[in-house]
Amino acid sequence: MQLHKSDVIDAAVAIVDQYGLGDLTMRRLASSLQVQPGALYWHVKDKQSLLGAVADRILAPMDDPIEAAEWPAQLTELAHRLRDCLLAYRDGAELVSATYASRLTTSKARERMAGIVIRAGMTREEAELTAYTLLYYVLGQTVDEQSRMQMDSVGALTDDASPLLDSPDPTSRFDFGLQLFLAGVRTILGARVR
Repeated sequence: MQLHKSDVIDAAVAIVDQYGLGDLTMRRLASSLQVQPGALYWHVKDKQSLLGAVADRILAPMDDPIEAAEWPAQLTELAHRLRDCLLAYRDGAELVSATYASRLTTSKARERMAGIVIRAGMTREEAELTAYTLLYYVLGQTVDEQSRMQMDSVGALTDDASPLLDSPDPTSRFDFGLQLFLAGVRTILGARVR
């Protein structure tokens, strides 16, 4: 059987999802594919490139069409889609956060967010800062949410500290922060009208 890059990425995603990011090693990946570790380097330059490819796979739904018509709903839709992408995989938020910080992912999610607020009336510079702020809000919230869920699942949290008992629920908490963010964007855009 000939090994393809998609096979390598699929196997890496499966390891991350089953065991966590800390257990994704080139040796373990090669073993899961029943090849020698050197065979992986025909398909990925190094582990960092592999992590970027895994992040791109996790973020693939970010390229799907946006259904909302107005900019606030478009940003909300993308923010929720990003959160859903990250929560779909164990350590998804941590992995994607690391690849964004090191510029390893090729996902255009941030650029899509910037484009939305440019069309709403922001300058490119403001739009870039807005997109980064939203991106890192979603990443930070989701890293925290995933970490707390994982700690709870292994019994590392006391019953009163369990995220399962949090009020409001994680989605409501996420939406509250998102609404604060959108109110700030509206304020910046509203200042232009005056």
